[in-house]
Amino acid sequence: MQIPQSLSRTQLPLFEGFLASSVAPLLEQPAKHWQDAPEAFSELSLRGAAGHCLSLLAPILRDLSQNQDARWLTLIAPPPSLTQHWLRDAGLNRERILLLHPRGQQSPLALAEEALRLGRSHTVVSWLHPLESAARAQLEQAARQGKAQSLNISLG
Repeated sequence: MQIPQSLSRTQLPLFEGFLASSVAPLLEQPAKHWQDAPEAFSELSLRGAAGHCLSLLAPILRDLSQNQDARWLTLIAPPPSLTQHWLRDAGLNRERILLLHPRGQQSPLALAEEALRLGRSHTVVSWLHPLESAARAQLEQAARQGKAQSLNISLG
């Protein structure tokens, strides 16, 4: 029996496969350039049933929680469905995660900025929707200042 070609190939993670096939030929510089200056801000938009969105989100957060960086993975004002029980069932390293919620008059954006600027987290994940371009710029600047990554997730 012959194995179909698509099953016999090693599968690249989604974004690596995209970058390798679509972007690499467009670059004049080698890919090393991307590694030297990683983006400080990323955004992920997930639409659909809450359970499906969480299923897609789980491996991303799991990888981030197992990062070799000694700093925290910080989740700012996660949705109510992202419980301690869900974190455990999704296989996240809960010893490396901080769950933070704004207090008083503090906004989730201000809390995310502060967490990024302090630099005690390798990645700060926020759930800000909608996110205006000025707020994106604020998060990116704070991430650069704290030598961290900002990931905003928009759930639909």
